[in-house]
Amino acid sequence: MKIPALGFGTFQITDSEVCTNSVLAALKSGYRMVDTAACYGNEEAVGKAIAKSGIIRKDITLVSKVWIQDSGYGKTMDSFEKTLRNLGTDYLDLYLIHMPFGDYYGSWHAMAELLKEQRVKAIGVCNFSQSRLLDLILGTSIVPMVNQIEMHPFSQQKELRKTMEEYSIIPMAWAPFAEGRNGIFSDSRISAIARNHNRTNAEVILRFLIDEKAIVIPKSVHEERIKENALLDFSLTCAETEEMRSLDSGKPLILDTEDPQEAIRLHGIRFKQ
Repeated sequence: MKIPALGFGTFQITDSEVCTNSVLAALKSGYRMVDTAACYGNEEAVGKAIAKSGIIRKDITLVSKVWIQDSGYGKTMDSFEKTLRNLGTDYLDLYLIHMPFGDYYGSWHAMAELLKEQRVKAIGVCNFSQSRLLDLILGTSIVPMVNQIEMHPFSQQKELRKTMEEYSIIPMAWAPFAEGRNGIFSDSRISAIARNHNRTNAEVILRFLIDEKAIVIPKSVHEERIKENALLDFSLTCAETEEMRSLDSGKPLILDTEDPQEAIRLHGIRFKQ
């Protein structure tokens, strides 16, 4: 399968009407991939937007994820069925394990079966570190096709991406704008590059990440910004690319799955699908 380099993210868009309208605006603006998850609580709203859009289902790449509470073979199968019902579809284009915790081996075996049955077109993981990724690769027969990771100018995951490249695993960048942290939209170094192209910092960031061979899933509930984020018909110079690479801190800014407190916090998140 082919997957677009640009998708629309829906994390934290919890209001159903706002979510539906945002996804509709994205599809109207040319986006053809939508990323959601069981624990976002907005799968139904995403499904409603797709139905309202009038776009043929096969022309939209639909992505969802299974949460920790539903890890393991049987629970993953049940969660998958609920996801399909919520989205109003009979298959997913990409199905991901949301976190490297719980019985992710059992979940992976379930997803491998769904892949074999052609109920999903591709399977992958999220937030898997080098060690967890290698554990899954070496312990099973199917290599994840995607690893959705925190990736933005301040956390470029260079070492992890080297391992992923070795196994042809595509990075998908969540929080490409670092959730607005570290003044990313006004950062003088990014702004200087943006001025060279008469673009915004957001557009430069997305262009850079796509050039780094990542899929990006920016999120917005504002129609103008949704449209703006899709206007990436320009190129960065080699010097500008190196300047963007130099912004990397070499560590996560938002989520560190190696932190024991994060493992405790994430295991504590429960929801009704």
